[in-house]
Amino acid sequence: MKDNGGVIAGFNVLRIINEPTAAAVAYGLDKKISAERNILVFDLGGGTFNVSVLKIEEGIFEVKSTAGNTHLGGEDFDNQMVAYFMQEFKCKHGKDLLQNKRAIQRLRTACESAKLNLSSSSQASIEIDSFHEDIDFYSTITRACFEEINDHLFRSPLESVEKALHDAKMEKSDIHDIVLIGGSTRIPKVQKLLQDFFNGKELNKSINPDEAVAYGAAVLAAILTGDKSEDLKDLLLLDVAPLSLGIETAGGVMTVLLKRNTTIPTKQTQTFTISSYDQSGGTVAELVTVDRENSTKQTETMANSSKTQFSVDIKVFEASHSVPQIEVTFDIDANSILNVSAIDKTSGKENKITITNDRGRLSKYDIEYMIADAEKYRKEDEIQHE
Repeated sequence: MKDNGGVIAGFNVLRIINEPTAAAVAYGLDKKISAERNILVFDLGGGTFNVSVLKIEEGIFEVKSTAGNTHLGGEDFDNQMVAYFMQEFKCKHGKDLLQNKRAIQRLRTACESAKLNLSSSSQASIEIDSFHEDIDFYSTITRACFEEINDHLFRSPLESVEKALHDAKMEKSDIHDIVLIGGSTRIPKVQKLLQDFFNGKELNKSINPDEAVAYGAAVLAAILTGDKSEDLKDLLLLDVAPLSLGIETAGGVMTVLLKRNTTIPTKQTQTFTISSYDQSGGTVAELVTVDRENSTKQTETMANSSKTQFSVDIKVFEASHSVPQIEVTFDIDANSILNVSAIDKTSGKENKITITNDRGRLSKYDIEYMIADAEKYRKEDEIQHE
């Protein structure tokens, strides 16, 4: 869960907010927006890309749509540079670096530095002493070369921008402001492609792309703790579910209960029938909750979907020839945490499950250990500064 980082940093986590939404709040307050404006937030960071379209009017921040790619960011641009220089080294010296992990890591660090330099310079250097088998490696890369080897990656976010506009039922001309957040938005080529996509419209760079999300999150925290400041008294956030959510039905088809970009919190209920069961009683109906980022239809196949499985015991009496009916409810809260319940309408049996993004979640012990570790280093730093 995303709240792990907040706990480790010593914060009392009140709510989880999507980064583009937080950035839009920061931008709206910074510009003191009161009249209706449509904002597109372009968030390209180290490992993920998100784009959101919001409507801001009289303190109401309403997310109209969101799209993105959880596997696109600065690390991917670094990987392209690493592959480029590994090939160059192989051509120059006839040496393959694939088995030398330390050399590759040193090269990656140098590439990260070169990438940052290329945002303000037309050329950057790579200098690594005793790089591999006591061979020094010195090279250069131009901004043009960097842009060429990453061209397909730089262009791919525009597909998500188009999707977000389509889902928000807006045209390019309907967007008043384009806000950049995330360190990778400093790359000139990324900015140029986005500006060209919007027919030359100026990109807004007035807020720090590294600080905007923290600013917006702090504003929401102030509201949740009862801050009565004039600037915050009428502020309201309306976020959306970033993925379609549903269950697997006959034939491996996804039946959507909550469509992507539905305003949250929200709750939906639908009744399903079990097509095959054991009349002798005591059968189990398996309901599978799934999400799919690209779900646009009412039903879809289950390929590449994320599944969380649980079951509901269904008591079917031998004398009964009725088809069991299962009432399924999806309830998603403001933190995008999904609560699913399923009730057999015949017997009244019920099962519930809470679904969160637990992939990569730290245990309570891990969190407490990291907090203690951070506190130890903080005290050491204080002693050194004295």
